[in-house]
Amino acid sequence: MIRLSTKGRYGARLMLNLAHHYKNGNEAVILKSVSDEEEISIRYLEQIVIPLKINRLVKSIRGAGGGYTLARHPSKIKLSEILHALEGSCCLVECVEDSDFCSRMGICATYEVWKKASDLLKDYFGNITLQDLIEISNRKNTKIKAKSKSKNN
Repeated sequence: MIRLSTKGRYGARLMLNLAHHYKNGNEAVILKSVSDEEEISIRYLEQIVIPLKINRLVKSIRGAGGGYTLARHPSKIKLSEILHALEGSCCLVECVEDSDFCSRMGICATYEVWKKASDLLKDYFGNITLQDLIEISNRKNTKIKAKSKSKNN
């Protein structure tokens, strides 16, 4: 089974949280707030935010009202960028990205399968932006609120 690590999953949640608070990059969010809202350890968030900052996906704002904000509008940040910053390559096996990894690449039938699957993953994550995730989140929250409202009536 191929899985994203908690770093990738929690990093996506951190970025989505910042996207919900994004107002032209002016409003910074402190990691403690994200930690409380997302139920993720503050220490883990501090580790996750470093590669996101290095890859220019988030920026830090110092001083009163400081914290973190997205470096670009949510519609301009792709899920693939976040995952690449935190997980590295999206390839399923090393030979897909490094032709020197295996001398059998030219005759290996499974290489074609791994390559196509890796390309599909890259394309899929490359077509999802933080804005898309905001819309999915809003849709889910609307459903939850409607269910809660109907239970109370």
